[in-house]
Amino acid sequence: MEYCKNDIVLLKIEDMGSGGEGIGKADGFPFFVKDAVIGDEVEAKIIKIKKSYGYARLEKVITPSSFRVNPLCDVHRQCGGCQIQALSYEKQLEWKARKVRNDLVRIGGFAAADIDRVMESIIGMADWRRYRNKAQFPIGTDKEGNPVAGFYAGRSHSIIANRDCVIGAPENKVILETVLDYMRRYHISAYDEKSGRGLIRHVLLRKGFASGELLVCLVINGKELPKADRLVDALRRIPNMTSVSYSINCRRTNVIMGEEIELLWGSRSIRDRIGEVTFQISPLSFYQVNPVQTKKLYDLAVEYAGLCGKETVWDLYCGIGTISLFMARQAKQVFGVEVTAQAIEDAKANARRNGIRNVQFFTGKAEEVLPQKYAAEGIWADVIVVDPPRKGCDEKCLATILQMQPEKIVYISCDSATLARDLNILRHGGYELRRVRPVDQFPNTVHVETAAMLSKAGGK
Repeated sequence: MEYCKNDIVLLKIEDMGSGGEGIGKADGFPFFVKDAVIGDEVEAKIIKIKKSYGYARLEKVITPSSFRVNPLCDVHRQCGGCQIQALSYEKQLEWKARKVRNDLVRIGGFAAADIDRVMESIIGMADWRRYRNKAQFPIGTDKEGNPVAGFYAGRSHSIIANRDCVIGAPENKVILETVLDYMRRYHISAYDEKSGRGLIRHVLLRKGFASGELLVCLVINGKELPKADRLVDALRRIPNMTSVSYSINCRRTNVIMGEEIELLWGSRSIRDRIGEVTFQISPLSFYQVNPVQTKKLYDLAVEYAGLCGKETVWDLYCGIGTISLFMARQAKQVFGVEVTAQAIEDAKANARRNGIRNVQFFTGKAEEVLPQKYAAEGIWADVIVVDPPRKGCDEKCLATILQMQPEKIVYISCDSATLARDLNILRHGGYELRRVRPVDQFPNTVHVETAAMLSKAGGK
């Protein structure tokens, strides 16, 4: 049967796509349906037809799946943040683990039996509510011209008003209400993307889960914040408020933060602790958003490295030194590399703060610093840890790793597709995949972290 746009189809959802869409077939022709979950029987309206698949909009759930749950958030369908909140958490974990496995087989070219042998069960959360220590709320106006805060709808820059995200810190709500009240009272305008006018673009919120300390940074389309003292006076009344600042971003760009940070009150950073290591976190610091799961992930990385105190470790894409400092407590020497200069300064300060002296940090691209230090200075490695951005490792970086021939490689990934691609390169360079384990850093979303360990083929 040939289907057309606006046709209504009845579908049994049998799987989910990488973006969390339900997948069902009509006469063998697959359709992707946003907000449908595995096991649903749905009525959907076709919105686009491709050569071998189509997209349809969920019109009605005829028979709910046994895995469907009532989401805690009223705007989960409109908001682009939590793509799979209507799916039970147990089923989310099962789907994410299967996604990692399938990518390793399909993209990485590993035999399914080999992956089943080395892959360990996914690490989930006992309670996934309020897990995020960071949120960036865009600011806009509603139809009546009132300022609103929320999140962008999926694949758009339309703001869905929401001041109390269920995966965010509970303090976010009162902070946002304080900022919006300040904007209304003193007639402070919200930024408009179309015209490039208006002042307040975003509100960045961070919380140290161990310390309870709170940081607020307003991103503004200007050089100063009018009546800033009034805003500070109001925010200071919130318990544990530690830092209030603004970031200047006057560019017509989708990049949220500007490079200039002006402190209005308090400290320039807040503190948090993961395990026994304390970190200072500024508005521009990269820091994992889920500290509970980060502790589990980093403990797993240390376990995979198998350190006994004699090893030299390279930590590539090290950020503010989180993994480096975890490794340093059990290694002889750790070298960290990160392209962002401010992150390296934070890493050095974090090392001093924790009294960790067997670490050294370099500013630069991993694919440039690593070959230079290896060729010119003869610095080598027993263990190399990589925690790259979503695009994975640079080819030159992987080539240098293979040239250095460390005993072990520990790869931390936020994208199982690029992980699979890079592991395949390392495998063909003489390494064998020994252990893999997903960690659910981002419940209710389609994202999953994965830790993998490789060692020289023929070794242990």
